[in-house]
Amino acid sequence: MEQDEAVIKIEVTGLRKSYVERRLKRRFLSQCKHQEDCKVLDGLTFSIEAGTFACFIGPSGCGKSTMFRIISGFERPTSGQVLIDGKEVMGPDSRHVCVFQEDGLFPWLTARQNISMGLRKAGSDQSMDSVEEYLDLVGLSGFGDHYPHELSGGMRRRAEVARALITSPDILFMDEPFGALDFVTRLQMREEMVNVHQMFDMTILFITHDIDEALQLGDRIIMLSDRPSKVAWDIVLDEPHPRDLSSGTLRELRRQIYYKMGLHVAL
Repeated sequence: MEQDEAVIKIEVTGLRKSYVERRLKRRFLSQCKHQEDCKVLDGLTFSIEAGTFACFIGPSGCGKSTMFRIISGFERPTSGQVLIDGKEVMGPDSRHVCVFQEDGLFPWLTARQNISMGLRKAGSDQSMDSVEEYLDLVGLSGFGDHYPHELSGGMRRRAEVARALITSPDILFMDEPFGALDFVTRLQMREEMVNVHQMFDMTILFITHDIDEALQLGDRIIMLSDRPSKVAWDIVLDEPHPRDLSSGTLRELRRQIYYKMGLHVAL
């Protein structure tokens, strides 16, 4: 996409979020002015272009999930503003779909029935034939009648991705979706997500603690600082897929990210 044709999909300006530290909250209302605030986000400002695969990394507990809940409309900021397509986010939107860390499949439904739930929630007029197409898309053809406990962790993640994609989301939010998977399955799911992004050209916001995962998936990598979080580094990646992290450019960038986060590549 040419620079002058770029369309801003998400615009975050001066985003702040604070919580009352309950352990320090005073017993009496007259003393409320002395209670302490726990600052999580401290003036986050960035914009995401339409069709971007944006990965967010940062220290554990820095507020990445809180930021996601605010951008997706499930939580209100203390101050600041989130615009999607130029309109302020005031609550959840059915066009914006979330995939979380936890297994979100209904255990009493088969994989096919779980995926079809996406159609019902979105009020889509797509036929059930679409469910079979999406089962095939994520490599679950032949497993539609299996219940979640009969599927591997990677298969359950694929079913959740299919349930999200079948709604034709405008934005896909993914909060550490592959964190519980084994190494090989994670690699397979990364490949699936690259294919999905290229096929649907949707805007994806993806939280990960895995630097290699961010480098392999993202068009953008936004690194948050420790709490209270600010944007510590905003990286644009122009490397084509598939990406070889042993190549000179990505290897050096990987090393810089590690050092920026206070880590060492060689442990």
